[in-house]
Amino acid sequence: MAKKSIAPEPAAEGAVAPPIVSSAHLVSPRSAEMSEFEFGLIVANNAFHRWVVHCMSAAGLKDLMPLDVLVLHHVTHRARNKRLADICFIMNVEDTHLINYSLKKLQNLGVVVSSKSGKDVTYASTDLGLDYVNRYREIRESCLINALNTNDGLNRDIGELARLLRLLSGIYDQAARSAASL
Repeated sequence: MAKKSIAPEPAAEGAVAPPIVSSAHLVSPRSAEMSEFEFGLIVANNAFHRWVVHCMSAAGLKDLMPLDVLVLHHVTHRARNKRLADICFIMNVEDTHLINYSLKKLQNLGVVVSSKSGKDVTYASTDLGLDYVNRYREIRESCLINALNTNDGLNRDIGELARLLRLLSGIYDQAARSAASL
């Protein structure tokens, strides 16, 4: 006996095309747009991860995972020492062992250093780490920012998109808490 598909049927000729989604069975009649957003988020997230790894590799620091690159950037951010808990909080990563693993990997590469401050261990970028981050920034300007051909309107749209993503991250976090309590 064949399994019944729960995916919607293709649109008839002349009808409105169905939304572009990765999981048609999740499309809600109340918000098909959310499914479209989630598919776009999946694709954009994977493209972003590929980008940061290739950009850092071009900067000379190879064989890093996307989280490693993002942790290095955050540790370098504002030239302030960071605690593991602060890095996890800002990056919205619940599993501290993932960040801790990246920090150890970056320390072994000589781009991050740890120091003890009372009971806290803090992390900072080394001069070598800062060199890689600065090179990354140059490549980012050349390959990404220049490719945007930015103008004021596009920059406003990107800023609005960033605001919406932060808003949606809060909605997803609340939904995750609700689901965890079921």
